[in-house]
Amino acid sequence: MKKNVYASIIALTIVLILFACNPQQGQGSPTATKMVEIPQTPINPSTAAPTKIRTPITLPTNTQEAVSFPLAEGGPYFAGDRVYTFNDDSRNGRMIVMQIYYPALKNINDAGDAITRDAAPDLSGAPYPLILTGTNSGRYLFKSHLASYGFVMVIVQSLGFSYTAPWDKSVIDAPLDFLFVLDRLTSNPPEGLENVVDINRVGVAGYSSDGLFSLALGGARVNPAYYFSQCAQAPTMDPPIPPFLIEYYCNLSERWDEFSSQVSPRISTVTDGLWQPTTDDRILAVMPMAPDSAWLYGPEGLAAIDIPALIIAGTADDLVSYKMTSCYVYDHLVNSDRVLISFIGKQHMMVDEQQVISQIDHFAVAFFGTYLQGREDLSRYFSEEFVTQSNDLAWGVYEE
Repeated sequence: MKKNVYASIIALTIVLILFACNPQQGQGSPTATKMVEIPQTPINPSTAAPTKIRTPITLPTNTQEAVSFPLAEGGPYFAGDRVYTFNDDSRNGRMIVMQIYYPALKNINDAGDAITRDAAPDLSGAPYPLILTGTNSGRYLFKSHLASYGFVMVIVQSLGFSYTAPWDKSVIDAPLDFLFVLDRLTSNPPEGLENVVDINRVGVAGYSSDGLFSLALGGARVNPAYYFSQCAQAPTMDPPIPPFLIEYYCNLSERWDEFSSQVSPRISTVTDGLWQPTTDDRILAVMPMAPDSAWLYGPEGLAAIDIPALIIAGTADDLVSYKMTSCYVYDHLVNSDRVLISFIGKQHMMVDEQQVISQIDHFAVAFFGTYLQGREDLSRYFSEEFVTQSNDLAWGVYEE
């Protein structure tokens, strides 16, 4: 039995490594061919509008034609990036690596290439809302795209976390890493980036395991009783769950006492059957994509999320069940500002497709633009009217 489990885990590992090691999937030209045109509303109404704003866009009306995703094109800002390493002294010097993308002034070197690393920030629309994400989601989905639309995006790399290993205490440590970065940007912003980040307007986005962190940072609370019940039923569930996924999800249930003893009492203290949340009041919106953590939170734990949420999921996801996870999360979020956009027929590794990446980039700009930048004009670009124009997308839960 164990050999089969380990063989399955190895197979999953190979798939995910291919995703993580393919730098081309987040690159290339978006599907659309024209420059993005965005309405002439200042990205930050409290400051002067950037000079790079285009003319208004119009929604396509002929559904027989390919639907344009205008926000998949690069935005009006040039993007710079920097990398920093921190140590969290409150957790035994835990090391955290942060890569930050931000609107920047464009400089050209002697060879005619644009300089992105350590570029000087563009302060024309500062301070910019902050979006936190994990390593895979940031480097292989968004990259510099969100920065080009007037956001600061921070990729948080958590020491010891693996996308291929069974759950361990990283399900708590990683969200705390995100909160550490948020506090660090607040109290001691990087030199040269002072006044660039608006730490009072924060969003979190993440795919797969990064989706777990998105839910946690959105306010979801661990529900031990529900988690134990799901793991107890896992071997007999219909449709059957592959043994390697049971091992992945339920590893913690077999050593819960050890796990909970490693977590700070301020989190593991139980109130109404739930652990305390790992969130911050400055987090105003979350974008969990194929989040793999429904069992950990259950209905009561998910109901603790009371901020806008955009869920992205493939209807044929072969690793994170569409119905048992993504739809379950959507059904148990209580906030009326919750949206599920379903990618019809797409499996878990749909994020290896440039068209899907472009569509996700588009929806991220529209969603966070609406809730973090106050751009109500962008809400139509992740609306039912817009989504249902595409034959490969569905609004809400998709029924074949």
